[in-house]
Amino acid sequence: MDMKLGILFGGRGEEHPISVKSARMVADNLDSSKYEPYWIGITQRGAWVLCDGPADGWEDRGRPAVISPDSSRPGLLVLDGDRHETLELDVVLPVLHGKTGEDGSIQGLLELSGIPYVGCDIPSSALCMDKSLTYLVVRSAGIATPNFWIVWADEPVDAGQFVYPVFVKPARSGSSFGVNKVDSPEDLPAALEAARQYDSKLLIEEAVVGSEIGCAVLGNDPDLVVGEVDRIALTHGFFKIHQEATPEQGSDNATFIVPADIPAEARSRVQETAKAVYRALGCRGLSRVDLFLKEDGQVVLNEVNTMPGLTSYSRYPRMMTASGMTRTEMIDRLISLTLTGKQQ
Repeated sequence: MDMKLGILFGGRGEEHPISVKSARMVADNLDSSKYEPYWIGITQRGAWVLCDGPADGWEDRGRPAVISPDSSRPGLLVLDGDRHETLELDVVLPVLHGKTGEDGSIQGLLELSGIPYVGCDIPSSALCMDKSLTYLVVRSAGIATPNFWIVWADEPVDAGQFVYPVFVKPARSGSSFGVNKVDSPEDLPAALEAARQYDSKLLIEEAVVGSEIGCAVLGNDPDLVVGEVDRIALTHGFFKIHQEATPEQGSDNATFIVPADIPAEARSRVQETAKAVYRALGCRGLSRVDLFLKEDGQVVLNEVNTMPGLTSYSRYPRMMTASGMTRTEMIDRLISLTLTGKQQ
């Protein structure tokens, strides 16, 4: 009998379009001989819809449906007027990014439901979503992070206290939304205002000089698998591919080099650091750990994405493919990990 797989995608946040594209990658690579998919899309208005898949127009072609938080009667409640039917699900894959997707919110609902789900749990999701908390935990494990300052809401900021350039970021957002590089004190107020569109808690962060390196991690501690590391080669600015008009056709300012063109010893150090970060934060299932590799060889954490993009142009599946794992195998491995708690 096929396993009943609930796939959540969409969401109300700014990363809604990215999530839909990630779901399309899953649809294209899911092993139909093993899984019976139930596609549960969340519209930008917040409506939940059981649909045939993430193709264009899915919002208007489905039935209202919600995951029951009642663990004594778990499943997907499909609504039809005053009546409903309950569909049992064996496992849920939440292909949701950013707020309400990676911050522990959907993980909390799934914990209440009692349905096993792919990816990080509530504490690790919340820790990784808030970059300041991520840094504090990782520092306590002896791993380097950038220096940073927290700014709340309309708190006044003395622009003269920083050494420029700095980055201004929403503390709890993803895919570089609201992030700006600031080269002078005069530009700081505008960057703070831009970041406040996404969060009331902001970070002002020192700019780390080094190569931007990514590492895909898959598994549950202690059995972790890492993909080939990548390097982002920038012509100008900073990496923000998900905000570009046609990312499927390439980035305006970034090229991905996979495997990264760095020495073997540095590659191993990056991978071991990524695994140490993953363990320190209590991650499970998967995460993409983004790091800086400085000229002196030091590895510094940038950020952790607990449900990284799975689109056709995303880094996580590309790094796994470069290590010899197909996208179909990657999805299958993630589901197996969820159900068995160990690497298959």
